Amino acid sequence: MTNNIAVKQEKRNKVKVYNQKKTDRNTGWLFISPFFILFGIFGVFPLIFTAFLSLHRWDILGTREFIGFENYINLFVNDPLFWKTLGNTISIWLMSTIPQLIIALMIAFFLNQAFLKGKTLFRLGIFVPNVTSVVAVGIVFSAMFGTQFGVINYVINLVGLDSINWKGSYLGTHVAIAAMVLWRWVGYNTIIYLAGLQSISKDIYEASTIDGANKFQQLIYITIPMLRPIIIFTVIQSTIGGLQLFAEPLIFGEGGNYQGLTMTLYLYQEAFTRFSFGYAAAIAWMIFFIIIIISLVNLFISQRIKSA
Repeated sequence: MTNNIAVKQEKRNKVKVYNQKKTDRNTGWLFISPFFILFGIFGVFPLIFTAFLSLHRWDILGTREFIGFENYINLFVNDPLFWKTLGNTISIWLMSTIPQLIIALMIAFFLNQAFLKGKTLFRLGIFVPNVTSVVAVGIVFSAMFGTQFGVINYVINLVGLDSINWKGSYLGTHVAIAAMVLWRWVGYNTIIYLAGLQSISKDIYEASTIDGANKFQQLIYITIPMLRPIIIFTVIQSTIGGLQLFAEPLIFGEGGNYQGLTMTLYLYQEAFTRFSFGYAAAIAWMIFFIIIIISLVNLFISQRIKSA
């Protein structure tokens, strides 16, 4: 009798423990469910619906017409403007990202030096462009790069050179937009690099100083190798952001020969100007695949450099 009671009590305890574990598990899922719900609504569903929409012809007012991969075929074969936007995007990305990361690393290295006074003020100042309204940035830079009364052309004229038609030339438009992107995002990358620099032990720098290394040698042989994971992160992040460039070329202008038209701006025009939502969805997926490919290439190159 006593054994039966003990067995029943043991079973009750096991059931109680199981129910408690089940309750804890369900409670955990309940607490994190808002993230998955919002991610499903605003992340997964638009992705799936865009893929579905890219296989149709739809102007949002009439009925959708299934056309298979015709949008993608037209994009590849019959749309030279898309390839021009791809070239514009990559050109602006290269002109803005490479100088941006180099300048950000140099500024971060300077802000990390012990002799610098008022570091907090400098760090705040370098980050201000990132929190500035992109519309305000676009208006200011459009005035600076104005053809007739722009500040840049005024300075160029002072040294005896002719004015540059920034909005009328391929190179001029790309330089102007790249300058806007560089000015706005260099502070963001500087803060990331600065956080990485502060995680490097000062003993390493002190030891290298005793061995006779100067600041430039410390930057090349100590700082950059130890910041390699953070540099890879900023390169991939800048790649994704640069290939989705939209606000700066929209405000500055695409130019008479579409030299400022980027892929994302072209997508916007197809969807909300020409109301060709199916074609715009195909462009969106092409941008997605291009970003994935270029990011993987960046990662592969970075890993090869790391292994070397």
